[in-house]
Amino acid sequence: MKTMSLLTAVSVLLVASCATSPPPCDSPQTRNLGAAVDDVKDSLASGCAAHFDRYYDDLLRTAEGDPKPGNKRIFSEFLVWSAEEGLLSQRQAKDYYNRYFNVKFMTLQSDYNNCSHTCPRRDRIMLDMEHELSDKERGLLKVSLDNDGYYRADELFQEVELVLEATCTACSAGQ
Repeated sequence: MKTMSLLTAVSVLLVASCATSPPPCDSPQTRNLGAAVDDVKDSLASGCAAHFDRYYDDLLRTAEGDPKPGNKRIFSEFLVWSAEEGLLSQRQAKDYYNRYFNVKFMTLQSDYNNCSHTCPRRDRIMLDMEHELSDKERGLLKVSLDNDGYYRADELFQEVELVLEATCTACSAGQ
């Protein structure tokens, strides 16, 4: 009788542990961006929110396989949904979109004094901007075929680099 009771208890524990195991959080297995977004939404809504960054990368990779201007809208709608679902704040959703699909750089959104804030960290800021330019290349060129947008972002990068060099030289000369 005790053996049967022990066996029942173990069975109940096994069933309970299976019921509470985390979802698999697999990457989408389709090459269609719309279907991949639907798969990701289902996964995120099913407890895989901690994998948001990986899913976003998966969606970018899927879109790279079929680049077109309409992909920007699909990403925008996905990010709006993510904010509405509470997975991201409005600001985070905007930052994700702008980092990949806007020519302006998120790295330089501060209102700090260049001499005291930006110049001491100029190398780090330029490295961050290079990484962001790479993300813009991916989003603007490889995902949405926005050549003009990407080349404008590249121009802005070069202009910022030049202006920062001149500003920081002037700042150090004035000290």
